[in-house]
Amino acid sequence: MKKKTSFSTKGQRADIGDLTIYRVLPNRYTDAIGPFVFLDHIVPKFHPEVMNSGTGAHPHRGIATLSYILEGENEHFDSIGNYAKVHSGGIQWMKAGNGIIHDETLNVDSQARTQQTHAFQFWINLPSKNKAERPNYMSVQSSEVPKMDLPNHAGRIKVILGNYENLHAAIPNYSEQFLFHIELETEKEFTIFIDEDIEVAAFMPTKSALLNDIEYQAGEFIEFDRIAGEIMIKNKLQETINIILFGGERYTEPIVAEGPFVMNSHAEIVEAYRDFYNGRYGKINY
Repeated sequence: MKKKTSFSTKGQRADIGDLTIYRVLPNRYTDAIGPFVFLDHIVPKFHPEVMNSGTGAHPHRGIATLSYILEGENEHFDSIGNYAKVHSGGIQWMKAGNGIIHDETLNVDSQARTQQTHAFQFWINLPSKNKAERPNYMSVQSSEVPKMDLPNHAGRIKVILGNYENLHAAIPNYSEQFLFHIELETEKEFTIFIDEDIEVAAFMPTKSALLNDIEYQAGEFIEFDRIAGEIMIKNKLQETINIILFGGERYTEPIVAEGPFVMNSHAEIVEAYRDFYNGRYGKINY
């Protein structure tokens, strides 16, 4: 049985500096898909020269951030001493836990000839018990991302988070959750089965596609029902398309989000701000 669509929508502009960004989640229909409470799509953009601006140093608490860089180079600093650069196809993951300050800058890739940037940033809500843990960080370069060819030469699937068949992402999970990047060749199709009670959404970053025989356009975010069933993706274009598919088990604890913090109560939000202003998240040593 094919899964039915609950809704589809497009994001709202939320640009930063030279980057064109669409905020896809939360949206007017939902605040979360499984543990995912935030998704920014940094759309493909040509930059004639290297950029100097980033997000600037800012705090987080109660979540894990995940930046997936399709094109470009992302530089990361944080207040527990981590530093890394990931290049096109790579991932940066940071568990904010009980509080951290980080600074990340997306730029053109110094290892590639392209002057393009294209990326996603997700916030993954942590269970309450993990919100109190120490922060952690991991960088994954493109060559380290688990991937496999799809049957019938249909394309490829990259496992950014979670598991697919015998592929297992290196990034830790704190609940059942997954994030897949599917590349589908022209005139090909791919079907994936989603279990009962799993929340799942698809995002079409740059091209249209058929999902369970309904055509969706570039920039659309599609949520499906929670009944077990299949999602069949078809590519009718004369070029390769990309689909981001993500979700997981429903987050059952209260969700209170304000600014860079996602906690379980308003009192915890107040505490998060107080600890930040009192310097308990440390500082970045550039």
